[in-house]
Amino acid sequence: MLFIFVTCFSFILFFRYSLPIKPLPPWASSEMRLISFYFWKDLSILFPFAKLFKNTLFNILSTKATKKHTNTTHVSTLNNNQSMLIEGMSVLDLPNLALECILERLEPDGLCKMACVCTYLRDMCLSDHLWETHMKKRWGRIIGQAAYKEWHLHISTKKESSYFLAGDKLGRGLLMGYLSKLSPIMLIRPKSTTYDDDYSKKMNVSSHLPIDSFVSCYRALETGKFWFPAQVFNRENGHVGFMLSCYDADLSYDSQTDTFQARYPPHGRRAAAIEIGVSWDRIRSPPVNTLPHDLHISDCLNDLRPGDHIEIQWRRNKQFPYGWWYGIIGHLEACDGNNSYCHCDESDTVVLEFSQYAPGSRWRHTMINRRCHREEGNEADGFYGGIRKLYHKDEISVWQQFWPAEILE
Repeated sequence: MLFIFVTCFSFILFFRYSLPIKPLPPWASSEMRLISFYFWKDLSILFPFAKLFKNTLFNILSTKATKKHTNTTHVSTLNNNQSMLIEGMSVLDLPNLALECILERLEPDGLCKMACVCTYLRDMCLSDHLWETHMKKRWGRIIGQAAYKEWHLHISTKKESSYFLAGDKLGRGLLMGYLSKLSPIMLIRPKSTTYDDDYSKKMNVSSHLPIDSFVSCYRALETGKFWFPAQVFNRENGHVGFMLSCYDADLSYDSQTDTFQARYPPHGRRAAAIEIGVSWDRIRSPPVNTLPHDLHISDCLNDLRPGDHIEIQWRRNKQFPYGWWYGIIGHLEACDGNNSYCHCDESDTVVLEFSQYAPGSRWRHTMINRRCHREEGNEADGFYGGIRKLYHKDEISVWQQFWPAEILE
């Protein structure tokens, strides 16, 4: 009997501290329950101490199972608490600096969607410092001071801001679908009924979209409602008579084709010409604040040297508006073109060359006086006006990308 007791006790210790308790697969659980019933019944008949061993073994198993269940419950409780904490957070709980950093990385479409959430986010998403960045990124190359001046004049004549905020009937433009919803929106009441002062302020914020804001200007440009002044290279689809020229025009954006419609000033008694399908690369903002019919006052005449790149005003007659034409400063006829012996810059006479025309053409070159240059020319050859010297390579490369494939006559 003592031998049986020692053997059973050793087995209990070995089982308690050595063997891992692993769960059985589902297919074996029912069979093991049946085997264990008959096992303990037979063992209790053969050995009276089997009942004591059975109770001791079950207590050990129960202790391990309870401890494992407690650990699992604790982990599950932590996960549930973290999930509840995350679900209870809102974008409005972020500090203003963090929220502004997020909004600064959104595209215009994303800003408009965020602005439809609540009045507080609307005020932040429609702030000028965000939309000024998008204005410069998308429109900065072709929108200049003249366009902004025209915009302020344009909105000052409008008595009702709804003209700019109403959605387009055709549904065109990237932002119209969202900006048409930018009316004051009530913030949905959260589950919690306790608010701090800052949160109450966020709920009560309600402001209207200013008509002179950057977002209003952005939308007016995107929808094509605002005709802005700019300049178009090679007007009238690159007509041979306007090759390597740049003319003032009023433009309107067409979001369906991602191109512009240009409306040129009338030439004398001729009606204003209209061109459609003007691409982005053919447009620039006016480099000087000079109206199409006004003479530009040249401030670079004394700095002109052979080889300099220039733009010069030219018009067919005095009833026509000026256009800007690309040219290069050439050498005098008496100069052989050798830079070591060239003194053309000391002469009052300046040679203007237009190399896009064939040698011998009457448009190939002309001469002006740097001391008293105003407007020079006649009805046969046209009138040459003010001159701009091109100092930057970017300006020169823009002109050269429109260089004709063949020499003009």
